[in-house]
Amino acid sequence: MIKKIKVGILGCTGAVGQKLVSLLGDHPFFEITELAASEKSAGNKYADRCSWRESNLMPEKVKNIIIKSCHEDLDAKILFSGLDASVAGEIESFYASKGYAVVSNSKNHRMDQNVPLVIPEINSAHCELLKQQESYSKNGGFIVTNPNCSTIVLAVAMYPIFKNFGLKKIICTTMQAISGAGYPGVPSMDIMGNVVPYISGEEAKMESEMYKIFGAMGNSQIDPASFKMSASCNRVPVRDGHTVSASFETETKASKEEIIEALKNTYPDLGLNFSPDYVLVYNEDPARPQPLLDVNRGHGMTVTVGRVRECGVLDWKLTAFGHNTIRGAAGAAILNAEYLVKGGFIK
Repeated sequence: MIKKIKVGILGCTGAVGQKLVSLLGDHPFFEITELAASEKSAGNKYADRCSWRESNLMPEKVKNIIIKSCHEDLDAKILFSGLDASVAGEIESFYASKGYAVVSNSKNHRMDQNVPLVIPEINSAHCELLKQQESYSKNGGFIVTNPNCSTIVLAVAMYPIFKNFGLKKIICTTMQAISGAGYPGVPSMDIMGNVVPYISGEEAKMESEMYKIFGAMGNSQIDPASFKMSASCNRVPVRDGHTVSASFETETKASKEEIIEALKNTYPDLGLNFSPDYVLVYNEDPARPQPLLDVNRGHGMTVTVGRVRECGVLDWKLTAFGHNTIRGAAGAAILNAEYLVKGGFIK
């Protein structure tokens, strides 16, 4: 029997928190031992306080866990944070200072100089940054983040091209699912039969996060990638899954066949529990990817890419799609934690 690592979930009653509970319910070496939320939820059994919105049943083992507040000591080594950005920054710093490994889905610390912004298949080397965090040498505590949900889809699609041919420019337009806004999402009168061409802060996050993720690891910091990027973000009436249309110019000119070959064959198998069989799948069907057909590929952890074709302004364009609350949020955090355990960063 493998001795399981005790984990807790901060923001356990929210949309990302519930997804974390759902995905971790039968994890082979993580065991949920603590749940934490706001003061109004603290002291209640999880089943009594949480309005469960996941399609599968609430795991039996968490139903009777008493929710604690987000400033109490927690019987766990790893804390997954699904906290709202309005409170996440201070709470995550508090727990890192107390010796916990904080694996965050929140935006607050993503651009901190000594906090890794990680997609393990792309930039696992950036995890070395956490050793620069004061708490790491003191008591083993640290903060690691995963990117924004739309950033992850674009990054997974563009990394094979960046690695093999370099990038000069990216122009992308997103079509983002309503679940990305959290529960209950966008009011039906605002989104049904409509497209909302504004998501607060999203475009700036995509641009800055891409530069950091694709940056080179220096002696004490990440040197941001130097390509130019422009993002336009839209909310569309899709329940789950973000679609991204991207045009790009490469440093080294490549043929369509070379681009597709890179997309198909760049990613390694990390051998982690949450690693999909295929990080990226290229679909030759000109009508793919589509949310209804591709959202659950790789149990929600695979990004589907299609429609590589010439661009009249830059070199090439493509369409990418991924599950925003799994690969783009909870699943990404779990994969990060698994990598940190494998890499010996969890003391």
